[in-house]
Amino acid sequence: MRLTAFRIAGLALTALLASCETAEQPPAAKLVPVQFGDLAGWQDDNLSGFLPAFSRSCALHLKRPDDRPVTPSEFGVTAGDWKAACAALAAVPAGDPAALRQAIETHFGIWRLEDVSRGAEGVATGYYEPRLRGARQPAGPYRTPLYRRPPELVTVDLGEFSDDLKGKRITGQVEQGRLKPMPPRKEIVAGAYRDRGLELVWVDDPVDAFFLQIQGSGQVVLPDGDILRVGYDGANGRSYTPVGRILIRDGEVPKDKMSMQAIRGWMEQNPDRAGALMDENASFVFFRELKGDGPIGAEGVALTPGRSIAVDRRFLPLGMPVWISTADPETGAPIRRLVMAQDTGGAIRGVVRLDLFWGPGEEAAHKAGLMNQPVNMFLLLPRGFTPPSA
Repeated sequence: MRLTAFRIAGLALTALLASCETAEQPPAAKLVPVQFGDLAGWQDDNLSGFLPAFSRSCALHLKRPDDRPVTPSEFGVTAGDWKAACAALAAVPAGDPAALRQAIETHFGIWRLEDVSRGAEGVATGYYEPRLRGARQPAGPYRTPLYRRPPELVTVDLGEFSDDLKGKRITGQVEQGRLKPMPPRKEIVAGAYRDRGLELVWVDDPVDAFFLQIQGSGQVVLPDGDILRVGYDGANGRSYTPVGRILIRDGEVPKDKMSMQAIRGWMEQNPDRAGALMDENASFVFFRELKGDGPIGAEGVALTPGRSIAVDRRFLPLGMPVWISTADPETGAPIRRLVMAQDTGGAIRGVVRLDLFWGPGEEAAHKAGLMNQPVNMFLLLPRGFTPPSA
């Protein structure tokens, strides 16, 4: 699930409640140094569950030149800054949580993340890996295509052209030497890419396909029982519009009742209007077949259920440990644990903002769909490194 800023990341309520940014109050990050002892629940987290996710990110850091910046480069952290911590945690004997906790405290400093104008409390939503039914060829109920990435799709890093545009990208297609917008969802669904051989697989439910694009990756069960895993491979560059916000605006669903389940329920009750609602979101996601472990996050590593999060890459580098303090969306029980920033998403906008990956299956989908919780975030940075926003 490669969820870049132009990929519509997962993510249940993420998809519904994108945070608003105004020109008057643009988000800005601030980091305040704290101590591990300040973290409620720090001694209770089973850190052995965190280590596999951390190791996947370390494998990438260790391959890179020491001076290579980790995006965003303005943050100032490089691949080399991580290497001592990666080596130290890898050397901890398996099954020794006390030694692992001590190694983390020794090699990392911890910083409370704040939005300069909004404070330290933000929003946590959730995403999951859906499972669909599909076939390699259109037949019977399998009539909704998942498309491969069109070869003409181009993404431009505008920061390479102007310092004022650092962190900004634009996606489109080149026509007669000019970069033009790609078709919006409505035109693609109507057949803009038909008969080009771009169909990866056909599924039996357009609503499932829509939510797969929101999640960014998933599994497609084929008629013979084989499973095809698909992942994000680009988007059309059109603005993402949360359809849940439209339903709230039009009085179709009360704001306090909004969830992924509420959107699905409305579409099932209004099948003649569901297509028009989905077309309100002009963004469209393209897929590729995934091999091996998955789903894959924007960092390029397999995501770990309960230990991987999506963040706004404008403010936080990927491959960073983050302590989160939030709550279970059903029971209200505290969720206090160490996770890894390994993914991004078009709907994940803001400083103190995250999407927790719940994993595959119906229970994960249920939790992700309900999650819209207050959250505090604390970044773990290599000991001795001071970020510019401190």
